[in-house]
Amino acid sequence: MWEIISNSLGATMEITCDSYLLFQGETNLSNGTRAFLYLLGLAYCFIGLSAITSKFFHSMENMMRQTKKVVRIDPDTNLPVVKEEKCWNYTIADISLLAFGTSFPQISLATIDAIRNIGQLTAGGLGPGTLVGSAAFDLFPIHAVCVVVPRAGSLKKISDLGVWLVELFWSFWAYIWLYIILEVWTPNIITLWEALLTVLQFGLLLFHAYAQDKRWPYLSFPFERSERPEDWVPQASAYNEGTEESNDSCEVLEVGQNSDENIVDIFSVHASASGAIYQNVPGSDTEEPTKRKIIEQDLDILSIWKQQFINALMLGRAEFKMESVYIRALRIIWELMLFPWRMLFAFVPPYQIAHGWIAFICSLAFISGIAYVVTKLTDQISCVTGINPYVIAFTALASGTSWPDLVASKIAAERQVTADSAIANITCSNSVNIYVGIGVPWLIDTVYNYFVLREPLYINNAEGLSFSLLVFFATSAGCITVLVLRRLILGAELGGPRLWAWVTSIYFMLLWVVFVVLSSLRVSGII
Repeated sequence: MWEIISNSLGATMEITCDSYLLFQGETNLSNGTRAFLYLLGLAYCFIGLSAITSKFFHSMENMMRQTKKVVRIDPDTNLPVVKEEKCWNYTIADISLLAFGTSFPQISLATIDAIRNIGQLTAGGLGPGTLVGSAAFDLFPIHAVCVVVPRAGSLKKISDLGVWLVELFWSFWAYIWLYIILEVWTPNIITLWEALLTVLQFGLLLFHAYAQDKRWPYLSFPFERSERPEDWVPQASAYNEGTEESNDSCEVLEVGQNSDENIVDIFSVHASASGAIYQNVPGSDTEEPTKRKIIEQDLDILSIWKQQFINALMLGRAEFKMESVYIRALRIIWELMLFPWRMLFAFVPPYQIAHGWIAFICSLAFISGIAYVVTKLTDQISCVTGINPYVIAFTALASGTSWPDLVASKIAAERQVTADSAIANITCSNSVNIYVGIGVPWLIDTVYNYFVLREPLYINNAEGLSFSLLVFFATSAGCITVLVLRRLILGAELGGPRLWAWVTSIYFMLLWVVFVVLSSLRVSGII
């Protein structure tokens, strides 16, 4: 059986639906049944993405814990003083670790789509569609969740407006730049230099954000950092795994009497055999901790790795005491669904090795593998339903692959005393989506076309993508305007009176619905 469908490039192509993906006899099933099975598989892959994101976050925690010793001369005694400083700057970590890490499912999907498309004169639309849709999901639904997360009446505002403005500028410029290269400079064509410039702008974002954080003259906005607490961090772990892993080595910083001992670093909380042990870190990269007490124990990496598999075999925790038999049954079913993912991800090395870098890389590899399966499932769904792949990309795929973004921003809004990281993750993820998520795949295809085919990369559905960008600009202006009004009227971007928080949340969700509906109608040729 062959079906003719419209692909995301605006042309038609033949895709055979005779090949099976899940089991050999699936081609004998009706198209509706096959579509249902593929959607279930897609949802199960998104569950896997959530599970591996847990490992990913733990590795980032350990990476952020890394410190270095710096020798400085005491101005009073003229004697050398050894200080412990964090290796990572908060702003750079927000962009290069948090935003990049939570956006990696979309980046992987777009890169795999580009690699599959090598040798073609036209670019695949699955990756760009997912990334533009992900930008809309990040800006609207995630803001909608974050604004109602703080407790009733509590307000959380951005303390460093300068850094946020830099991140917001580069986020909007990313989509303006995308529109320029699609419609103005070389309509419907992406050249090698355009793709290269797109990628290089990610470096400019990092440089400008760091300059703003350090308040370099001529390169930063004249905004003072206000009300930023010494420990600019949440009260608990950034990401709680379904099964906790033991960590027998951690660092504890003693704080002064005037400090808030309950506030800890989003990347620095770890569990030990006796419970949670926190590491309080200074808010400035050059501050010396008041007193530092290091608890060091010998790590038995093999025993920790073994414990990962033991934890994966456990269906639940003893502390979950369910009164209802139905809830208990649902819990068991859910644990059984997670079991294959937990066993698979138990092979990720413990994040205690090499400051978490090995676990970080292995987690990215697993995320890439899941993203590849997602692309295959999407092809089959498009084939059996006739739905434009672009529509699937910026709806189902964008929502599913943006789940880590939602988790990170929600927890930051819950735990942190300011709104900086929650909102920064949204704006930075949108920048990463364009500069890396679209730039790198286009660079791969344009390099091949330039040196092998001697041709540029053609974008046949540039009009549809450009229309989605225009709708995104209009709706995002409405979103940012409301955030500014909340800051002027209520004094904060997140939280506030419950009624107004929910009104804002519903408004953001309506903006997302407008974007999805208009973009879907456009690429489907209805408008």
